[in-house]
Amino acid sequence: MAQRQKHPLRSLTEAERAELERVARSASDRAGRVARAKQLLAVAAGARFTEAAHQAGRRSGDAVALLVQRFNAHGLAALDARHGGGPPVQYGAAERERILAEFRRQPSRRQDGTVTWSLTTLQRALRRAPAGLPQVSTFTILAVLWEAGYTWQRERTWCPTGTARRKRRDGSVVTTTDPHATPKKR
Repeated sequence: MAQRQKHPLRSLTEAERAELERVARSASDRAGRVARAKQLLAVAAGARFTEAAHQAGRRSGDAVALLVQRFNAHGLAALDARHGGGPPVQYGAAERERILAEFRRQPSRRQDGTVTWSLTTLQRALRRAPAGLPQVSTFTILAVLWEAGYTWQRERTWCPTGTARRKRRDGSVVTTTDPHATPKKR
């Protein structure tokens, strides 16, 4: 005889049911999100946790039980994947903004010892700053700059991806921007 479910699924609202059905039918959404939506819909239809897992192409009824518990507490946010293990995220949005703010600041030769940023000089400035990041690595700085759309150009140091300075026939210099630079990058 099967055990009674400790945390049964609460009744779904019409908006939640419609969103779960939309996600379950989606061909472009992430596979894990689609599977979680199918599991919740199966449980809402009366299936046991193990049956719901099998209907969604998964094996663990215990994982469905945890999903139902999370859905009862957080609603549709339970469909989104959480941190998947490994070390915790060390640099969040505030730290990334701090790195970009320091990068956007024009370096001074006297204070920073350079007139253009390199990864090492930027790291040194961030580590020395009073509200800085004492443990930041050059790899983290590089990842933040790439994510923000900057690339390293040998002749132009760091510049935003998709922008170029063009010299016109009349001698004027114009900055042009490619509006499709970010989609092309990915």
